[in-house]
Amino acid sequence: MELPVPFEEAIDRATTALKAEGFGVLTSIDVKDTLKKKLDAEFRKYTILGACNPPLAHRALQAELEVGLLLPCNVVVYETGPRTSVVSAMDPMMMVSVVGENAELAAVAKDADARLRRVLVSLGG
Repeated sequence: MELPVPFEEAIDRATTALKAEGFGVLTSIDVKDTLKKKLDAEFRKYTILGACNPPLAHRALQAELEVGLLLPCNVVVYETGPRTSVVSAMDPMMMVSVVGENAELAAVAKDADARLRRVLVSLGG
C-alpha cells in the first residue's frame, strides 16, 4: 500500500493500525542502518516490523510447532520518495503452504490474513 506520507509517519501509522487489529510490534529492524554498519552499503529507509498477535500465535503454535519459523508476521515499511512510503505485509496463507495440510493452522492463517488486510486498508483511508 503506497502512502503519501514521509517514512517515519508511515511507520507510526502502520504500528497504530497493527495495534487496532491486536498486533504488537516485537521487533523493528532498521535495514538501512544495518546495511550501512555491516557492509558500508547505502540503502533507502527500510524497516521490518515483526508484528505479533499473541492469541493467533498461540493457536498457530498449538496447531504446528514448526510454524514458529515463520513468526512473527513481518510488515515492511520503506521510503519511495521524500513524502511517499510503502507499507506491505507478509501473506499468512504462506504458513499453510510451507508447513503442509493442517486445518487448524489454515484457520489461524485465514484470521491473520483478514486482520493484516484490514490493517493495509485502514492505511489507505
